Amino acid sequence: MTNVIENDVLEGSAIPVIDLANKSEKALIEQIADACSTFGFFQVSNHGVAPNTIEAFRNACKQYFALPLEMKRKWRRNEGNARGFFDDELTKQRRDWKQCLDVGVPGSRDWNIPDDDVQNDCLDGSNKFPSDEELAGFREAVTAYFDECVELSHRLAILMAKGIVSNGTEEPLIQDLHASHTSYLRLNYYPVCDSDELPPPLGISPHKDAGFLTVLLQDDDCHSLQVFKDNQWLTMHPEPNTFTINTGDMAQVWSNGVYQAPLHRVLANRETIRYSAPFFYNPSYAAWVQPVDSNDDAKYHPVLWGYFRAVRFAGDLTDLGVEIQIQDFETSNEKASHHLEKQQVFATQARFDEPFSVIRYRPLLASAPDDDY
Repeated sequence: MTNVIENDVLEGSAIPVIDLANKSEKALIEQIADACSTFGFFQVSNHGVAPNTIEAFRNACKQYFALPLEMKRKWRRNEGNARGFFDDELTKQRRDWKQCLDVGVPGSRDWNIPDDDVQNDCLDGSNKFPSDEELAGFREAVTAYFDECVELSHRLAILMAKGIVSNGTEEPLIQDLHASHTSYLRLNYYPVCDSDELPPPLGISPHKDAGFLTVLLQDDDCHSLQVFKDNQWLTMHPEPNTFTINTGDMAQVWSNGVYQAPLHRVLANRETIRYSAPFFYNPSYAAWVQPVDSNDDAKYHPVLWGYFRAVRFAGDLTDLGVEIQIQDFETSNEKASHHLEKQQVFATQARFDEPFSVIRYRPLLASAPDDDY
């Protein structure tokens, strides 16, 4: 990118704010479709998530990250489990300046079943909650907030779908999301950055979210999220009592490129700690995401979500040199066949009710010598 302008401020008022209390569904559909197709980011007010649920969740996040680092590392994720604590994630093969905990919908769909029960196994692995003795009330606060995010995401997905096709609720992908989503919630803690590294590290390097949509809860007083728009990085200042929503890669594929997944990043801060919590609303692992009503004009080949998710996780966790983007599935992309072949093999080999193993699938996932991802 040339002549990039850094650090302009995009005030909250410049970001589309959509009032979900609006009784006109037609107006909501139009507003959301416009935001998804032009900006990729918007905010929602009157979203229906109770303030006390949000406050309890915020407090739980702070309590968790205040625990000793050695204690949190007991719940560390690994090459055979995408869920748990981590402080060593790679984005675009560069380490992020943050600590995180990933919590996902259990394989059993039942929060009351113990995390390590085999019923909870799925491609992403199993959750690693601290016990109530270790952190009282944490599980309850997080799962209550998670369930509220599911309901909000499903409502937004329907409105987004109706912006593309009138019978959006009947679309297979929307039904799949409602019945079998594989969503996860990420708790982010960005410590004060005291690194002398040049260029300075980022909280998260530039990226696009992989799933269908993201529901983001941000701090009110520390703004580090930036979106790349009109050849410049714009710092987002959200309105109070709103969630920030952004379109994901799978929505871009499904809409045949009408909706745009925005490029964004998070700055490290030398003065203030920051917390955030993105909820990633994702299809089932077995879902094939493909352009809707595209006939012979499809811009993307079908994408197997389980494969896309597995490769993205492998790239975040390891030094395999593998990176996957939806551009790899563009019908105009001569290299697309490489991923198409790999995902077909993955579809026959993978068990979506078993934890994904980077080690087991390393030969399949590793980049070919001439890949340029």
